[in-house]
Amino acid sequence: MASAVLKVAAAGVSRCSRVALWRAHSTTVPLHQGVPASLWKLGRLNHIAIAVPDMEKATALYRDVLGATVSEKVPLPDHGVYTVFVELGNTKLELLHPLGEKSPISGFLLKNKSGGMHHICIEIYSEFTNTHHKVDDISAVIADLKTKNIRMLSAEPRIGAHGKPVMFLHPKDCDGVLVELEEA
Repeated sequence: MASAVLKVAAAGVSRCSRVALWRAHSTTVPLHQGVPASLWKLGRLNHIAIAVPDMEKATALYRDVLGATVSEKVPLPDHGVYTVFVELGNTKLELLHPLGEKSPISGFLLKNKSGGMHHICIEIYSEFTNTHHKVDDISAVIADLKTKNIRMLSAEPRIGAHGKPVMFLHPKDCDGVLVELEEA
């Protein structure tokens, strides 16, 4: 029935148009064939980072008042921060406090005296199949994003709080949100 409708519809159309019409209705050839898919995709929300002016007070709030499991305070000198992770089950909060005079968190806290949300961290995955696979090289993701005019906050990826390579995307290119991408 469908082929008869196509034959009637294509009767007054040129040969090239008929071929295009037949291909448009074909179910054996995907319309996106020949167009390479992205080799990576966003995964789960790893954490939400909160800059805090008083790490001990913030840790006590989540541990003692709200009953969450919190990690020990860990210095990350390469990033200029102390971190404490708060486990939430489906994700984590990362409490950030300045470490050293050149800490990026110091500037944030100067503008936001009581602290506040600093960034979100999203894991990235390879897009080779419908299942999640580890991204082997965050540099390929960075190169792809640069072709899409997304700026990075550093020239090279750094090792983040979870021991994996990370890259921060410029908030002006991400609707005002500082986005950290982390290899899954």
